[in-house]
Amino acid sequence: MPEARETAVYTHGHHESVLRSHTWRTAENSSAYLLGVLKPHMRILDIGCGPGTITAGLAALVPGGHVTGLDREPGVLEQARAVAAERGLVNVGFTTGDVHALDFPDDTFCVVHAHQVLQHVGDPVRALREMRRVTRPGGYVAVRDSDYAAMTWYPGSAGMDHWLDLYRRVARANGGEPDAGRRLKSWALAAGFTDITATSGTWTFSTAGERSWWSGLWADRTVASAYAERAVQGGHATREQLREVSAAWREWGAREDGWFSVLHGELLCREEHRTPPVAG
Repeated sequence: MPEARETAVYTHGHHESVLRSHTWRTAENSSAYLLGVLKPHMRILDIGCGPGTITAGLAALVPGGHVTGLDREPGVLEQARAVAAERGLVNVGFTTGDVHALDFPDDTFCVVHAHQVLQHVGDPVRALREMRRVTRPGGYVAVRDSDYAAMTWYPGSAGMDHWLDLYRRVARANGGEPDAGRRLKSWALAAGFTDITATSGTWTFSTAGERSWWSGLWADRTVASAYAERAVQGGHATREQLREVSAAWREWGAREDGWFSVLHGELLCREEHRTPPVAG
């Protein structure tokens, strides 16, 4: 197997405010572009599975197959295993690993899926080559990533503008690419894919409950998560500036006319007859 080459630091970490977001995600609200090609017998690898709610949703859709959830952080996999057990799923398992050097033989999986992963890795093209390597000919590589610069909201505020600028600077300092959504197709082409279906999808938060939830998790994340620590340690913001951004989130969430949309790039890549990936 190729050597692991991860150089990026995961910006968010696994603070409760981060997992509050991750456990909300389902196969339906985060992987809808993939669901139409799934067959009951398929073997799926879910990279960056986190607390496993998408993984469990995929496993329920392939009752005659098997889903492997993979994450770099061992601790979060305990939560993923608990989710699978609670739902009575027996066709799912979890392991640690690095997307840059997957510990699986060539042509192992029918589908390799990654949600909000490529924006956080040091070499997204290498990651896609590895995903392609372990996918069977005729199978699919499915990736979806948000695009921070394309996020939009109403009403505007200087505090929210500061949040977006700050987050993008911290993410890039950590070795990631926060505007990954728009780059997915170019990365897939560089990785050697030739059959690419590129789409987009959104999450929208506008009801009182949605605004409270979305603003609350970002308000907490801004002052209490690994992202907050990295913002301060990297010299990107002071604690007081982070508190101001957190307050701006809560102010937005309290607005009856508040609206927020998260744009995602989505790719479904397939190759019937694959040539070996270019080394690099």
